[in-house]
Amino acid sequence: MAVEVVGGLITGSLALLADAGHMLSDVAALGLALFASWMAGRPSGRRWTYGLARIEILAALAQGVALVLVAVLVAIEAIERLGAPQAVMGAGMLMIAAGGLAVNLAGLWILSPGRESSLNMRGAWLHVMSDALGSVGAIAAGALIWAFGWSWADPAASLLIAALIVFSAWHLLRDAVDVLMEAAPRHLDPDQIEQALSELSGVAQVHDLHVWSIGSAGVSLSCHLVDENDPLSPELLSDAYLLLGDRFGIAHATIQIEPKRLAGQTPQSLCAGGCPPDN
Repeated sequence: MAVEVVGGLITGSLALLADAGHMLSDVAALGLALFASWMAGRPSGRRWTYGLARIEILAALAQGVALVLVAVLVAIEAIERLGAPQAVMGAGMLMIAAGGLAVNLAGLWILSPGRESSLNMRGAWLHVMSDALGSVGAIAAGALIWAFGWSWADPAASLLIAALIVFSAWHLLRDAVDVLMEAAPRHLDPDQIEQALSELSGVAQVHDLHVWSIGSAGVSLSCHLVDENDPLSPELLSDAYLLLGDRFGIAHATIQIEPKRLAGQTPQSLCAGGCPPDN
């Protein structure tokens, strides 16, 4: 980052300065990701009964917002430079951008193993990936300026970098908001889950089905199953748990079994005529 700042000032390259600004956001994002991972690993307590797993999601949301702000600043400066192109030292820009690409490739290799299991780590990986693509754009612009003297290539590459940043930020923000709003994970279809549960032997109805995730990993489910048997079938609960685990990979489920005569009833409706004080 420091080398690209100095190189951008010496060569006059906005693309290098944009890439350096993105690297600055990477430094903040990686620090935030590290802190969030440490906090998320702490055990649950009496107040934080789910633990602190959602700190990783909040960190990912902050990373996405930071990416958008960086992209807007880069785009504004690039548009100004397109109207008034400035002289840029293409050869120096090319060499410095190549060094930045090497650093980013090393960062991608280090972060890659954790990006599928953690939205927080994915956010950090996306920061570095978009920065690596920015370095590629800066290299291309440096080559065009060096070979043909096309000074417009520098702000054009900066706009490309800004677009790449927004693209990566959008997916990160979307996934973080999904978790915070307790949307069903994208790899699961609640309708399919409901249909599978309703096909279990003895199930008359499935209602109040909710599927969500607390953090980057681990899916939770709650639902009510109406048992058509009287008395209630003792096997129904275990059958439902096995189905959810084997077919959908859901290990944390809370299932309420209801007799058919009470299907859809609530404590308020059952006590509409007045309940004894001890109820």
